[in-house]
Amino acid sequence: MSDYNKLNNITGWIIFILATTVYALTVEPTASFWDCGEFIAVSYKLEVPHPPGAPFFLLLGRLFSFLAMGDVTQVAYWINMLSVLSSGFTVLFLFWSITHIAKKLVATDADYTNLVIIGSGLIGALAYTFSDSFWFSAVEAEVYGMSSFFTAFVVWAMFKWENIKDPSDENRWMILIAYMVGLSIGVHLLNLVTVPALALIYYFKKREKLSTRGIITTMIASGAIVLIIMEGVIPGLPSFAGKMEIFFVNNLGLPFGSGIIFFAALFLGGLVYGIYYSIKSSNATLNTILVSFAFIVIGYSSYSIVLIRSEYNPPIDENNPEDVISFVSYLKREQYGSRPLLHGQVFTADIVDQKKGAPVYTKGEDKYEITDYKLEYIYDPEHTTILPRAYSNQPGHVQRYREILDLKNGEKPSFGDNLEYMFKHQLGTMYFRYFMWNFAGRASDIQGADWVGLNDAFEKVPPMLEENKGRNIFFMIPLILGIIGLTFQYYKDPRNFAFVGMLFFLTGAAIVLYLNSPPTEPRERDYIYAGSYYAYAFWIGLGFIAIFNGIMAVIKKGIPSAAIALVICLSAPIIMASEGWDDHDRSNRYFSVDSAKNFLASCAPNAIIFTGGDNDTFPLWYVQEVEGFRTDVRVIVLSYFNTDWYIAQMMRDAYESKPLPFGLTLENYKQGGLNDYLPLVERQNIKGGTMNAAQFIKLIKEEHPALAVPTSISSYNSVPAKNFYLPVDSAKVMNMGIIPAKFASRLSDRMTWSMKGRGLEKKDLAILDLIVNNNWERPIYFNNTSASSVNFNLKDYMVQEGNAFRLLPIKNLNSGEMFVDTNMMFDNMMNNFYWRELDNPSVYYSEDYRNFVLNHRASFNTLIENLLAEGEIDKAREAVLKCLEIMPDSVIRYDHFSVQQVGYLILVGEEEKATEIAELISQRSDEMLTYLYSTGKLDRFELQKNLISLSELARTFRGTENMELASKYEELFRKHYDLAQ
Repeated sequence: MSDYNKLNNITGWIIFILATTVYALTVEPTASFWDCGEFIAVSYKLEVPHPPGAPFFLLLGRLFSFLAMGDVTQVAYWINMLSVLSSGFTVLFLFWSITHIAKKLVATDADYTNLVIIGSGLIGALAYTFSDSFWFSAVEAEVYGMSSFFTAFVVWAMFKWENIKDPSDENRWMILIAYMVGLSIGVHLLNLVTVPALALIYYFKKREKLSTRGIITTMIASGAIVLIIMEGVIPGLPSFAGKMEIFFVNNLGLPFGSGIIFFAALFLGGLVYGIYYSIKSSNATLNTILVSFAFIVIGYSSYSIVLIRSEYNPPIDENNPEDVISFVSYLKREQYGSRPLLHGQVFTADIVDQKKGAPVYTKGEDKYEITDYKLEYIYDPEHTTILPRAYSNQPGHVQRYREILDLKNGEKPSFGDNLEYMFKHQLGTMYFRYFMWNFAGRASDIQGADWVGLNDAFEKVPPMLEENKGRNIFFMIPLILGIIGLTFQYYKDPRNFAFVGMLFFLTGAAIVLYLNSPPTEPRERDYIYAGSYYAYAFWIGLGFIAIFNGIMAVIKKGIPSAAIALVICLSAPIIMASEGWDDHDRSNRYFSVDSAKNFLASCAPNAIIFTGGDNDTFPLWYVQEVEGFRTDVRVIVLSYFNTDWYIAQMMRDAYESKPLPFGLTLENYKQGGLNDYLPLVERQNIKGGTMNAAQFIKLIKEEHPALAVPTSISSYNSVPAKNFYLPVDSAKVMNMGIIPAKFASRLSDRMTWSMKGRGLEKKDLAILDLIVNNNWERPIYFNNTSASSVNFNLKDYMVQEGNAFRLLPIKNLNSGEMFVDTNMMFDNMMNNFYWRELDNPSVYYSEDYRNFVLNHRASFNTLIENLLAEGEIDKAREAVLKCLEIMPDSVIRYDHFSVQQVGYLILVGEEEKATEIAELISQRSDEMLTYLYSTGKLDRFELQKNLISLSELARTFRGTENMELASKYEELFRKHYDLAQ
C-alpha cells in the first residue's frame, strides 16, 4: 500500500506539472475580451466588479499582481497565471479522485494493480486537461478555473473523508470541506451544487444497507443545506442585518451602523455560545455542524472587502454597495431581474396589472428613506404555465422562439411547446452541443458552430472551414471511452456511479434548468458547464479499466494487457491535445488591449466616450486602471447610465478626468424618482412640436408640474415634444478651434434632432443634460454600439476621428451619415493606433478578436473612401496598403470589407493586388456556396455574405471596364443565386 500511495502521489504531481505547464505555455499575456479586463482591473486595485462579485478571487489576484514587480504591462499575465495554477490543481485533485474510485474496481493483489489504477487516473485527468471548455477558462483571468479547483478539491476531500475510520478525524475533514465551500462563495456559486452529490458519499459510508427512503432523505437534507447557504447565508444574513439596521435607525433613532453592530454581536455571540454548549455537553454532531457553519461564514467573510472598498469610492464601483441595504441588492443580483422557473408567463403574456411590492430604502441624512417600491407584475393567467421555458418577450427572443418551435405570429406556446424548447434548445443546443464539442469534436470557432460526429469527421469541407483553428476532430474517441466507463461503473460499482452521475447531472443539465436561458446569448456559454465535463472525465478514466478487463480476458496477462489498454486509451487525450492546441494557444495575442487603446487614442484630451457593453468597456477599464493609458478620458457605460449610483460616480473626479458637467443634480437622477423613464406626452402648445433642450432640462431641474404625469402609485415626468433643438454660439465654437476647417461651412447655430422611440430612459436624459451643459468644452464621443443605442438621432452631428465618433454642431445634409475628419483619422490610424502581432500567422484569433479586427478594417475603408472623395490618392494608397500589411489574409482572412478594398486598390493604381485579392475571395465564396448547397447546411448568413461578395466583385470590375473578370464573377453569382431560389 505504501508503494501505491507513493506512486499515486508522485504521478499526481507529475500530471499537475504537465497540466500547469500546458496552460502556462498557452496563457494569454494580457487581458482578453469579456469579463477578464474587468476582473484584472478590479483585482489590481481591489475595486468592485459587477454583481455578485468574486472577492476571494480578487484578493488572490491582487497578490499575484505583485509578481509583476512594478511592470504594469505584466499585471494581466500574472493574474491570468492565477487561473493557470488553479486549473493545474484542479487536474491534480481530479487525478487523485479518479484513482480513489478506480481502486474499488481493480484486484488489490495482482502485479498489474498499481498500473491499472494509475492509468485510469492518468487517462481521465489528461482528458479533462485538454477538454475544450476547461482549457479555455484555464488561460484567462476568469473565475471558472478557480471555481473548478474548489469543486475538485471538495470532491477529493470527501473521498479522503470516506477512507477515515476515526470519527474525530472525520469531523476535521468535514470542517475543512465546509471552509472550502465558504471560500468558494467568494469566487463562484458553482461549488454549492456539488453538495447533494457529496451527501451520497456520506450516506453510502454511514449506511451499509441502503434504502430508497434513506436516499430520498439524504437528497432532501443536502438540498436543505444548499438552500440554507444560498438563501439563508449569502443574502439571508445581510438581509436580516439590514432589517435590523433599519429598525434601530428609523424606529429607535439610533445612529447609522447600530443595527449592524447589534446583529453582529447577537449572531457571533449565539454561534460562539452554541459551539461552547456543544463542547460542554459532549455533543460531537452538534459541534461539527456549528463549527462547519462557522467556517462557511469565515470563508464567506471575504465579501467584506466589497463593503470596505466601495466605501472608498474607487473608480470602478459597480452598484456602489457601501451600506448593508445596497449590499443585499448587490448579492441578489437584482439589477439583472429574474426569470420564472416553476411557474410563470410565456412570451405572449401581457401584463394585466401591477402591484406595489417591498419598499426600496436608501441611506439619507439621518435615517433610511423609502425612495421606491419594487413592482410586482401580474400576467394574463391564460398565458402562464408550469415550467415556463419560452418566457422572454424581447423582440429578438420572440422571433427565435417562433423559429425553434415553428409557431405562427400570435400563436401562444403550449406547455408541450415549452417542454420541446427545453429539450430541443436549452438541453440540446445550449448544453448537449457544448458537451459534444468537448468529447466528440467541434466544427469551428464561429458562434453557433455544431459538434462533429464520425460522419462529419471525414466530410470534405471548404478550406475556410478546414483551416479554421477552432475545428477540432476527435473522432468521438473521448466520448466513446466515457460511455464505456459509464457502463462499466454502472454494473461494477453502482454506489460510486450514483455519485458521479449525480455530479454530472447537477453541474450540467440541472444548471440548464435553473438558468432557464433565453434562446440567444451574446456568446457561447460552454464554460458554465465545465463541472459536468469534469464529472465525465471520471468515466473516461474508468473506461481504461473496462478496456483493460476486455484485453485481459483475451490474452490473460496483466502487465501486457494494461500496456495495450494504456496505448489505446491515451489516444483520447493525445488527439484532444493535438487538435485543441492551436485554438487554445493564446500566446502573443494582444489585440483585445490594443483595440481598447485605439478607442481611447481616437479621443481628444479630456474627452468623454460612451460605450455600449462588456467587450466595448472592460478592455478600456483595464488599460486605464492597470496600464494607466489615457486616464484623462472618462469612459461611460451607456447601460449603467440608467442608474443613480453610476451617475453619482460620474460626478466625481477620476484620475485626470474632472466630474462630468451635469446641469441636473443627483436628486433629479435618484432611483424611484420622477425621471427613471419619461414617456412622450406631446403638448399642443409647443410651437412646431420642437422644444428647446436647455429649457427642457431647466423644467426637469425645477420639477415643474407641466411635465408631471400622476398615477395611482406615484408620479413621473414626461417629454412634451418628440423633437428638440439647441441654440449654438457658433462664433464661440469656431474660436474654440474644435471645428475642422473643411467643415466650417457646415457649422450650425441651431442643432435639431428627434427621439427614436416614444420616451426617454434615464441614460438619454443624462446625455441630453451633458450636451446642454457641456458648452462644447469637453469632447464627447460615442463608439459604434453606443451611437446606435442612444434614443436620439444624433448621427447627423457626429464626426469620425478614428474608431470613435465625436459630437459637434455641424450638420450633415446626408441624413443618418457621419462626417469623417480624414486628417485626424489618418493621423490616428496610421500613427497612434496599436497593431501588435496582428500580422503574425502563428497567433490564434478567435471570433471575438476577428470581429474587432473587422471593425478596424471597416474604419480603414471609411477613411480610404473619404480620402478618395477628397482626391487624396497618395494618402488613400498608403492607408489601404497599411491595412493589408498590418492585418494580412494569412492571419485575418479577407472578408466583405476586403471586397470593398478591391475597388479602392484599383482606384489607387494597385490593379495587380486588387485582382489577386478578388480571385482569392471569389474562389472561397464559390467553395463555400457549393459546400452549403451540396450538404443542405443552408446557413442564411453565409449564403447572403458570399452572394454579396460575388455581386460586389462583379460590380467593381464592371466599373473598371474589366469585363472578363466582371463576367466571371457575374456568372458565379448567377449560378449560386439561382440555386438559392
